[in-house]
Amino acid sequence: MSAAGKPRADAPLVAGKQPVRAAFVWGVVFGALQAASPLMFWWLDAKTVYALGLALIASIYIGFAVADGRWLVIAFESNVAAIFVIVAAAAVTGSPWLLVLGLAGHGLKDLWQHRSQFVANTRWWPPFCLVVDWVAAALITVEIVAGVDFS
Repeated sequence: MSAAGKPRADAPLVAGKQPVRAAFVWGVVFGALQAASPLMFWWLDAKTVYALGLALIASIYIGFAVADGRWLVIAFESNVAAIFVIVAAAAVTGSPWLLVLGLAGHGLKDLWQHRSQFVANTRWWPPFCLVVDWVAAALITVEIVAGVDFS
């Protein structure tokens, strides 16, 4: 704070609820877009598009881990991403419920990340990604139950 009681330009921002709230709102938007993504790639099976999305979102933490710089974090996040890539690959020829499991599981991983801050400097990302994952998982569940053909 300056002598006048106003925040200095170089003062760190206090972690408020606004960025997290915005992350939730944008998470709903992107979760709905994720669920609608097969419409944008009409030439691919829906399961393939969803599997590609799951692999992509799982790998984003590798970038955060590299930015964090700790080898343990990089190794851990790379292995976690590999697990989600395997689930996504199995879903291409397997049950679409694997996609729901993968997205819901990744959302749980996001929740853990948000609580633990294992990867540094990801304050708003885990809540955003958690909402994306769970909204997409919920909408895909509705599609499965409604009898949508995923092939």
